[in-house]
Amino acid sequence: MSYSQFTIDKVKQDFGLKIVEGVCFFPNSLEIITPTHRLQGILEDLPWAIAVDTKKARSEVIINPVLLEVRRILNQEISVFSGEEFNVDTSIGLNGICDFLISRSPEQLTVEAPAIMIVEARKSDLKSGIGQCISQMVAAQKFNEFRVKSINTIYGCVSSGTQWRFLKLEAQTVTIDLMDYSLPPVEQIVSFLVWMVKES
Repeated sequence: MSYSQFTIDKVKQDFGLKIVEGVCFFPNSLEIITPTHRLQGILEDLPWAIAVDTKKARSEVIINPVLLEVRRILNQEISVFSGEEFNVDTSIGLNGICDFLISRSPEQLTVEAPAIMIVEARKSDLKSGIGQCISQMVAAQKFNEFRVKSINTIYGCVSSGTQWRFLKLEAQTVTIDLMDYSLPPVEQIVSFLVWMVKES
């Protein structure tokens, strides 16, 4: 077993989770953040990433630069990991590679608790990545517990780069916002991600 083998039904059964669908958990008064010229310049290659249309191109040109922008906005007080092995409990399938993982620690050499957000990259079909993303969120929750740095909420996201769908895990309840948010505009996505980091 590994993260990639989890479906929505399997994570519900294996971890006793309750799924709440269609609830937007972002505040109406969310502050909109203007991205730096650096990110705007990188995203000029957005048409290329869309034309190439591989998971790798979308991850490198869209998702990773957006996450690094969040790290800059937060003064490098968080760490962003890409393609990191995250083996938490192999006996229950919580092992494998996370496309992107964010920790509240500024350390970049190893993942330190608390892990606060998981971003699963997909080429197109966001729904197919939800089970995998939830399994990684459960792993982050357990990882924090093992390190005695538990937090109330783990956030997750499944993204193609141009479409983003957001999730949160609190105790045994997973809330899935069924709205797919588009990029562009990048301002809304960056603002959502910064809010999630601050709230976790």
